[in-house]
Amino acid sequence: MIRPTQVWLAVEPVDLRLGIDGLSRKVQDALGLKPCDGSAYGFRNRSGNRIKLLIWDGTGVWLCQRRLHEGHF
Repeated sequence: MIRPTQVWLAVEPVDLRLGIDGLSRKVQDALGLKPCDGSAYGFRNRSGNRIKLLIWDGTGVWLCQRRLHEGHF
């Protein structure tokens, strides 16, 4: 797996029902970047208890999700 060269975090909450395509579109529209540029992109939901990461591994984009049962990100 290739390590990300940069990590970008969205400052506004995102609807995490979006999958790889929807979150990739957000990256392209908001930043003008491609999700396969070697960076990692982080998104959180409104309540702050879930995050999703888009990470390029050299062959494709991974979508990783984490949910906290207590606390917030």
